[in-house]
Amino acid sequence: MQPHHHPIVIVGGGAAGFFAAITCAQQQKQRQVILLEKGHQVLGKVKISGGGRCNVTHACFDVAELVKNYPRGANELIGPFNRFNPLHTIQWFAQHGVTLKTEPDGRMFPTTNSSQTIIDCLTAAAQEHGVLVHCRCGVTGIEPPENGQKPWLIHTANGKQWQAHKLTIAAGSSAHIWQLLAALGHTIVLPVPSLFTFNLAPNHPFGGLEGVAVAHVTIKVKDTKLSTSGSLLFTHWGISGPATLRLSAFGAQVLHQKNYQFEVLVNWLGNTSGNEAELSVSNYKTEHSKQQVSAHALFGLPSRLWKRLTEAAQIAETHRWADVSKKQLRQLTNQLTQTALQVVGKSTFKEEFVTCGGVALNEVNFKTMESRLHPLLYFAGETLNVDAVTGGFNFQAAWTCGFIAGHSMAQPDYKVNLIEAAT
Repeated sequence: MQPHHHPIVIVGGGAAGFFAAITCAQQQKQRQVILLEKGHQVLGKVKISGGGRCNVTHACFDVAELVKNYPRGANELIGPFNRFNPLHTIQWFAQHGVTLKTEPDGRMFPTTNSSQTIIDCLTAAAQEHGVLVHCRCGVTGIEPPENGQKPWLIHTANGKQWQAHKLTIAAGSSAHIWQLLAALGHTIVLPVPSLFTFNLAPNHPFGGLEGVAVAHVTIKVKDTKLSTSGSLLFTHWGISGPATLRLSAFGAQVLHQKNYQFEVLVNWLGNTSGNEAELSVSNYKTEHSKQQVSAHALFGLPSRLWKRLTEAAQIAETHRWADVSKKQLRQLTNQLTQTALQVVGKSTFKEEFVTCGGVALNEVNFKTMESRLHPLLYFAGETLNVDAVTGGFNFQAAWTCGFIAGHSMAQPDYKVNLIEAAT
């Protein structure tokens, strides 16, 4: 193969890698596009995401609101999302025969409710545009060009050596790939888990409430500034739900430093203050003095949770509101607005393991997704220190960064250099 015919290589057969490969191959025909995947099949995470339905993206079309769902990468993604956001994702899949639907919480899935629909779409598009996909090609070494005169060299576990004019790394959360990139001079931010549920201490006061959900709570990590709001779900091990998961994402590094041993304060009434809650409960006590306290849940709370809260406030099950003392009323208010729960560990949220950490963002040009250290080296997906809360946002970052990397690789070198010079 002549030097000017060296192919374009993408490492990683996930969402970001496929989108980069398809975009590049669609926009240029001068060079072969090759995708290398470590596993025996591609798009493994797409397959299991969303319970096998694939949460493709989220119906959030305001970029300013969209980036609020990214604990890391929010500022860097503003420009990329103005070029390719959920609206473009919907249009792209529609053009390739896949219709997406929006669920009440904003998550978007294929109308078939099957992740295989997304897999078939991506693999068909790659094949249509001539992308060569090679599985069982785990990368063992990466050698940069010497003085820009030689191609990139990629060594794989099957003993092969691949030459590449341009190279995109979209290998997800891979400690080995990060090690190779560190050897090239890139800074790797410490990878730690993100998007996880909280395990509570044994014999916590809410045991047995598995499956009970509260629509709007506020959770704070004691002695930190970490606080989030949303729905909460009790599990066999502790608590989950959007509020918990969002807290785990935005607090990933802090909670890792605490070794996942910390105390949370839960306000079951959302943003209602203690004083406001006490006034409401006091008024209710006056108006319903003969009513049994535990029998009628206030504030729309689940009855089973309400009974636990009244027990924690030392209000007997047989007590009427007239029997409740000022001390008990204050204890109930405290339970309603700042229940203390001891977290003793974490659990992965379903199969959708997400990692915070990766290639430092200041070493990447987000107008092109090109390395600022090595020309013609690009990044996409979770290889970067970019992650999001649950709801399709991680996939959207993959489509967006993959699209931009693919578009950049498709450009003649002088055009890419002009883009870089303009930043």
